[in-house]
Amino acid sequence: MKLKIFIPVIFVILILTSCSSAPKNTGEIYRLRLQAEEGMEVANKYASQGNFEQSLLLITDYKRMAILTDDFSLIIRCCLSRGNILFSLGRIEEAFAEWEQAISEAQKFKHNEFLSVSRVFRARGNLLSNRASAQSVLDEVTRESANIKSDKLFVAFSWQVRGLALRSLGSYREAEEAMKRSLTIHESEKSLENASFDWYTIASIRSLAGNSSGALQALESSMKIDRRIENSFGLASSWRAVGDVHRKAGRQGEALEAYQRATTIFEAMKNEYELEEIDKRIGSIR
Repeated sequence: MKLKIFIPVIFVILILTSCSSAPKNTGEIYRLRLQAEEGMEVANKYASQGNFEQSLLLITDYKRMAILTDDFSLIIRCCLSRGNILFSLGRIEEAFAEWEQAISEAQKFKHNEFLSVSRVFRARGNLLSNRASAQSVLDEVTRESANIKSDKLFVAFSWQVRGLALRSLGSYREAEEAMKRSLTIHESEKSLENASFDWYTIASIRSLAGNSSGALQALESSMKIDRRIENSFGLASSWRAVGDVHRKAGRQGEALEAYQRATTIFEAMKNEYELEEIDKRIGSIR
């Protein structure tokens, strides 16, 4: 199953002293900071719905605002999000540059929690791009997670990455337990896009473990959330995953029907990349 990545450029640190675009007073700094904070949520929502290009445009602008305010925590969070979006677009080196900048900022300001969070983001990138072994990623994230306490969503993210690493190691029971730890937090925090991704990943774990009925149940839970929040990308991705589960189980008719449901949604979204991916799957059946 292909993962929905909420579920990632060569950068220059700007020195803003006499620049005409620099904020002139406390009120302007406050406005820029508030705009960047609110804008990041919008950019991340676009990313969770598969609109990575638009999300990248937004987060790039909000990172500029964060730099103008000289708010290191805001800069770090923009770097982390921008890295995720770039990673989703396949711009791997640029994504790692963002995560490295986040690590550098956290080290500069001696903020241990942000430092650990940034390392977890980089570790996830290392896992998904095969730059590091699953065991080394699991060890690093387990170690760094001890410093992540104040932000529940970052705690959930560390459980997600541990779940992904455990899945790669074939430890499916432990992987599902880790993802359910993430799911519990996302449900309590009403972070529904992330809860949907948790269920989606649980489905992939169950599928790899040979539990196709459990995988389909998890995908139905994911789709239930996506219908509620009107996330077309999530729905289409889950229908494609339903097709993958049926195809693996030898139920070709059910697989084709699920792929066609996914195709209809992706066509309405005009998402050519995902349509090509589904065509490959359909071609392997016919």
